[in-house]
Amino acid sequence: MTIETVRAVFAWCSVINIGLLIWWYLFFTLAHDWTYRYHTKWFKNLSIDTFDAMHYAGMGLFKIGILLFSLVPYFALRIVG
Repeated sequence: MTIETVRAVFAWCSVINIGLLIWWYLFFTLAHDWTYRYHTKWFKNLSIDTFDAMHYAGMGLFKIGILLFSLVPYFALRIVG
């Protein structure tokens, strides 16, 4: 496996993960009430503030994961190769 192949894998992983993050954000903002009602069927004592905090924290962790595990290796391979 060449450096170009690994670099392409990290590039596509970054694109896909950023696309998922954008989709999550759009779904969360545009369908917030529906998503909240859907989740309260499973978790009865879930407040709106807790629901929002959980999603914002999840999006933040996912963004950090994208940076650490997709973008940084991609840029490191761009510098090396």
